[in-house]
Amino acid sequence: MKKKYHIELNGENIGITYFENADPPMGVVMGEIIFNDSNYGYTNISNYCKDNNIVVNDDDKENKLIDTQSISSLKVYNEEGTEIKGEGACISGMEEEGFIIDVFGIPYPFYGEEFKHHREEYDNKVY
Repeated sequence: MKKKYHIELNGENIGITYFENADPPMGVVMGEIIFNDSNYGYTNISNYCKDNNIVVNDDDKENKLIDTQSISSLKVYNEEGTEIKGEGACISGMEEEGFIIDVFGIPYPFYGEEFKHHREEYDNKVY
C-alpha cells in the first residue's frame, strides 16, 4: 500500500505525492505532484517563485517548464501529520508532463523508518 504525503506551499495545501522514487544513501525522496486543483501548475509556481525571490534554475514560459532551488515554505507531511524534514525541497517539471517534488537531505534514522521500502529496496540491490 502506497503512503500518501500532503504538500503545502506557504501554508496552503496544494496536493499530494506518493514519493515513488528515492536515493536512500543521499536521504532523497521524489514523487509526482497531484495537485488538488487541476488548474494549479506552472503559472502558480513561477509566480510564487518570482514574488518570493526563490532561485530558479530554469523557467521556460513558452514550454511551461520550471526547475526551482529549495523553497523554504514548501512542506510535506505524512498521513499522521509528521513533517518530512530535509535540507530542502524543490519542484521541477513541465505543465504538459507533470511536476515532481524532491525532498533532499532527510536525516537517518528518520529516513530509514519513514521510507523503509525504499531503504530495503536499495539494501537488497545486487551490483
